Amino acid sequence: MKKHKIKAKQGNTVKIISGKYKGQTGIIKEVLNEKNKVIIQNINIQTKHVKVKQSEEKGSIKQIEGPIHYSNIKIV
Repeated sequence: MKKHKIKAKQGNTVKIISGKYKGQTGIIKEVLNEKNKVIIQNINIQTKHVKVKQSEEKGSIKQIEGPIHYSNIKIV
């Protein structure tokens, strides 16, 4: 996969121009240059199940933001 220079920086406000979340806006939380993706706050929420690692702990379910390809966003 080719690496492209992503012009968006952490903290920028962006609008999603295609996909499931089209039309929504959010703030960039993290930029993943190696994968050409960005993580946007409160967009593309995914459920992650965390296994028990020790007998005293409990398993849990976490809500995390998933990455979105940089070509699907536009800087506002």
